[in-house]
Amino acid sequence: MEVGEWARPAPSREWVALRPEAAGICGSEVEGYVGRQPNRRPPLVMGHEIAGVVVESGPGANAAWVGRRVAVNPIVSCGACGLCGAGQRNLCPDRRLIGVHDPGGFAELVVAPQANLVPLPEGMGARTGALAEPLANGVHAAGLALAGRPVTGVGVVIGAGAIGLLALQAVRAAGHARLHVLEPDLARRGLAATLGADAAHANPIELGEALRRETGRLGADFAIDAVGREQTRQLAIATVRPGGRVVLLGLHDDVTRLGVHDVVRREVLLTGSYAYTDEEFERALALLAQGRAGLGELPAVEPLEAAPALFERLAAGPAAEVKLFVAPRD
Repeated sequence: MEVGEWARPAPSREWVALRPEAAGICGSEVEGYVGRQPNRRPPLVMGHEIAGVVVESGPGANAAWVGRRVAVNPIVSCGACGLCGAGQRNLCPDRRLIGVHDPGGFAELVVAPQANLVPLPEGMGARTGALAEPLANGVHAAGLALAGRPVTGVGVVIGAGAIGLLALQAVRAAGHARLHVLEPDLARRGLAATLGADAAHANPIELGEALRRETGRLGADFAIDAVGREQTRQLAIATVRPGGRVVLLGLHDDVTRLGVHDVVRREVLLTGSYAYTDEEFERALALLAQGRAGLGELPAVEPLEAAPALFERLAAGPAAEVKLFVAPRD
């Protein structure tokens, strides 16, 4: 990764240009940095968790956007297929993502469709606004997890990184009864407890014992795997009750071996969770504005020039900070 000069982006029809005030570094971008995300191909300006100020409107765009502080929904879809018409732009077969397929927010300027802008509530900081995108992923995953009929009133979130913590809070906001988190890092277990986990466990043995005490032989109603390793996916299946739901949110491993006989015989429902709908993105921003979700005290925004060193540090292992941000200097 390097800092360099690119051509100034010009907004096309009904698009705008904005100056990022905070662009969050996502775990999926670190995965791309180390070569485990083939959809991120250099040369590419990454950055899809963006909040900033609109500075220019393109042809046909509403000039009233200029000067407004916004969060950016990075999903650009065709708008014409049946899935887009049903409100599932995240599943559009022709979708593109700002920061994945098109230049993103780790830059002085980024362009986006005006339809993808959501105004920041009065007084909301840019770092909080940039959390709308990862939180929207959690809102979507929570909706999938809670779609089944609750039996034991217990849920599990595996991984207390940013996505896991935000998914935890999205489930909590939806009113689920009791939530367990599995996370080996002590500090992140503490943060999970602060942010709404009823119990945070250091290893699968602790988690299994707690679930047996609370549910007997049944298991949890759902498990959200926010890590995406083979072991965590297998564990998610093992923790749910017959008829339970497993939501696969993390993307660490591509190929995973699973015991499918167990899935069939216990009628475990496996579902992927990809991105979010427009409604879920707006719901995420509302939860942040209401103080019902967040990541605690957020670190200061770093200059763009710091990004290569930050990525190098994140690739070496979990950082003390759950979320890091960069933006151009004032």
